Amino acid sequence: MEVTGIFSAIVIGLVIGGLGRLLVPGRQRIPVWLTIVIGVIAALIGTAIAGVLGVANTSGIDWLELLVQIVLAAMGVIGAANVYGRRRVR
Repeated sequence: MEVTGIFSAIVIGLVIGGLGRLLVPGRQRIPVWLTIVIGVIAALIGTAIAGVLGVANTSGIDWLELLVQIVLAAMGVIGAANVYGRRRVR
């Protein structure tokens, strides 16, 4: 992977993770770096799922792929907030 690919993954992860975080109600007590990591992972898994469903390569913006990625990011934020929040309270 080249430097531009890593930079692109971080930017996309930031956007996807941020959108996923916005969907989750309430305050999430997780750091920004964890949101980015969740976003990158959600983007990769979402792209794979969209490929299996046959909606990854469309003309224009891949709205269904983006929706899958954001939903996965929201689920990841919920899971991370539960795990990270419990760990920090002790």
